[in-house]
Amino acid sequence: MEQFGPVSEFMNDFPKFVVSTTLSTVEWKNSTLISGNVAEQLRALERQLGKNIAILGTATLVNALLLQNLVDDLQLFIDPIIVGKGKRLFEEATDRLPLKLCGSRAFATGALFLVYEPAVG
Repeated sequence: MEQFGPVSEFMNDFPKFVVSTTLSTVEWKNSTLISGNVAEQLRALERQLGKNIAILGTATLVNALLLQNLVDDLQLFIDPIIVGKGKRLFEEATDRLPLKLCGSRAFATGALFLVYEPAVG
């Protein structure tokens, strides 16, 4: 990982929590495996750390946490490309979850960065 410079050093030193139903160990430096009752463990982790937890690139986990009302906000990047196939981001959601746009940024490439929170009421 050293060949990638400061970014890989930061990622290696940063604490990481890996949620998995198939792994029994994790090898990446400063990584902790979370399995079993994920929601309960994430609640405890957030209380212990006193900080927000970011989830990167896993629709399955985000869906599970949305269903348990454990997501404070969704930060989405939308790229201006149509791929024609793919997995729906919220395919496991069974109920409507109204969202409120809290922030946005448009890039010269046409990409959008959108921040949503669950709408109250």
